[in-house]
Amino acid sequence: MQSRVGSHGTLEEGGKDPIMKLANPARPLQLRLLQFLLLFLGVGIVFSFFSMYMIRYTGGPQNVVAMSEPIILPCVPEPSSLESWVKTPLSLSHKMNDSELFWRASFVPRINTYPFKRVPKIAFMFLTRGPLPMAPLWEKFFNGNEGLYSIYIHSLPLYQPDFPPSSVFFGKQIPSQMVEWGTMSMCDAERRLLANALLDISNEWFVLLSEACIPLYNFSIVYRYISRSRFSFMGVFDEDSPFGRGRYNANMAPEVNITEWRKGSQWFEINRKLAVDIVQDNIYYPKFERFCRPACYVDEHYFPTMLSIQSPQLLANRSLTWVDWSRGGAHPATFGKADITDKFFKRIFDGKTCIYNNQPSTLCFLFARKFAPSALDVLLEHSSEFFGF
Repeated sequence: MQSRVGSHGTLEEGGKDPIMKLANPARPLQLRLLQFLLLFLGVGIVFSFFSMYMIRYTGGPQNVVAMSEPIILPCVPEPSSLESWVKTPLSLSHKMNDSELFWRASFVPRINTYPFKRVPKIAFMFLTRGPLPMAPLWEKFFNGNEGLYSIYIHSLPLYQPDFPPSSVFFGKQIPSQMVEWGTMSMCDAERRLLANALLDISNEWFVLLSEACIPLYNFSIVYRYISRSRFSFMGVFDEDSPFGRGRYNANMAPEVNITEWRKGSQWFEINRKLAVDIVQDNIYYPKFERFCRPACYVDEHYFPTMLSIQSPQLLANRSLTWVDWSRGGAHPATFGKADITDKFFKRIFDGKTCIYNNQPSTLCFLFARKFAPSALDVLLEHSSEFFGF
């Protein structure tokens, strides 16, 4: 039977709709497309959950990639941690120039109580040309007192120290520059030593020494004497002579007047406050750099004058380092092997009086100079007898 469409467009009996004949083949295609989309969506959801899991437990995609590689952790604490501010620097090496170093060293806590256990230390700062011939004697002095001292060495830049790893002087060289005696470069080196020492928050007292210095007492006596003193030890003398006021230059006024001009020993001991004052100074430094040149020896005048103007109440007005100027000349006497006798040290220890914490005292010097390398063997042999260590 043939089929046909009626006049009203209805399908007559025995016929098929031509539109349905075209639509039927498309249904399986639509179903397959829908199934594919649902599968793709499901895979995407599973992958999303897996990614979130990996981020949560591995720390992110960069760590997932690096899991097959060695894990390298930073060797310093995070800058935001307290430890990064209070921990003793592991190395004295750095790439800061003087301006950067002095700026960093001038940071001062505004709260005087420390939120951690702080054992105050003495910073022993050695200003040298090169070797430390008295190092074995100092090794005996420091032995057994770890945690109560720090060591810093400023030498000529080309000098390469050869201390063994077991030495207390190993790795104590700071980034140094050229120094010329009697010029501002000498004070620059001393400021550099102070600034590097100030980076260790535990350093409370700062002693400047030369390669020719020796200790006169054992460490316990030295530590107790310095830590209990209410004053810092720097000479600040108003010397009315060609070698005192005679070196003053009127161009230094108004920052420094002749009545404020002072002279003192280069070898000092100061507390942390005065060390910061020296490092951050930009008022007196330009005047001394420009107008105190040989025969004005700046290392004898800059610090004594500046500190006597700013903080005279903190100064004991004397040095802790004994020297002998009796032989005359621009430099004190040097002592060799033949000079090291009981009589020699009796002359240093006995017959002296000074003021300590506003009271008379016979213990006036903790260090002495200048000693030649030839004196070392005798000093080591008799260190227990002479110095108590």
